[in-house]
Amino acid sequence: MPEAGRDGAAPVFGRLAIVGLGLIGSSTARGARRYGLADTIVAIDADAAVRARVSELGLADRVTGDAVGGAAEADLVILCVPVGAVGTVAAEIAPHLKPGAILSDVGSVKGSVVAAVMPHLPAGVAFVPGHPVAGTEYSGPDAGFSTLFENRWCILTPPEGTAEAATAQVTRFWEGLGAIVETMSPEHHDLVLAITSHVPHLIAYNIVGTAADLEEVTQSEVIKFSAGGFRDFTRIAASDPTMWRDIFLTNKDAVLEMLGRFNEDLAALARAIRWGDGEALHALFTRTRAIRRGIVAMGQETAEPDFGRRPKVEG
Repeated sequence: MPEAGRDGAAPVFGRLAIVGLGLIGSSTARGARRYGLADTIVAIDADAAVRARVSELGLADRVTGDAVGGAAEADLVILCVPVGAVGTVAAEIAPHLKPGAILSDVGSVKGSVVAAVMPHLPAGVAFVPGHPVAGTEYSGPDAGFSTLFENRWCILTPPEGTAEAATAQVTRFWEGLGAIVETMSPEHHDLVLAITSHVPHLIAYNIVGTAADLEEVTQSEVIKFSAGGFRDFTRIAASDPTMWRDIFLTNKDAVLEMLGRFNEDLAALARAIRWGDGEALHALFTRTRAIRRGIVAMGQETAEPDFGRRPKVEG
């Protein structure tokens, strides 16, 4: 039985459909059930093995591979698929959504998602894009846990003209999952996330790839002598490759702009090392250390070595 809602209120939605039951989708299903945020949960996934596992875990009231049929009567449909696939899925299901339904997503890029979805949106259906800024390096329905979004940001980027009531309802849903909701434009979101998430992932992929390619250091030595910093990079670099491929291709302009700034700062850092400018190095390291402490103080991270992200075991 689901727990009572966080505020004792009735479910936010009658019928919730989740398309894609990976880490985010399965965590959303678990949280919606745990906190009573929907009367009925429908899980939609094209992968038969995923559907079978979702059924075994009891994450939804209905499990189907039929996206159109599964979403047709839903009050809220959340697309939890890679951003490169959002437009294709929206084109398939949007014409069949009932009037008054809300379509949303969880992608890490918003500008391209809005452009891909809006042409397919029928009258009477609202689109409220979302991005829960939470996750782990794990994927699949077993990776999810109901408290993944606790005290994490969820950014909503409703296009201009979106009904305020629809945005407010989606806000209540994510707050019911424990998230802190903020609203901004799709363009601003993509610029912010380029530096806070996308570029750090790109750097991690590059550093781990470089270490693996060094002929002087065998793969076994890279693993054997991994210090904390390199291990942290490997955690990030273990993230889903399809998802991150799509993110970089769909947020290309913002990522390239942030990479340009990063390269300029990196060149300045190299000059400080080359010329023995210890004062410049110490000033930078002091400033960045303060930023880390600020993130921990805001509750968006912990000081624990595992980053406080160890998945919780749930049925």
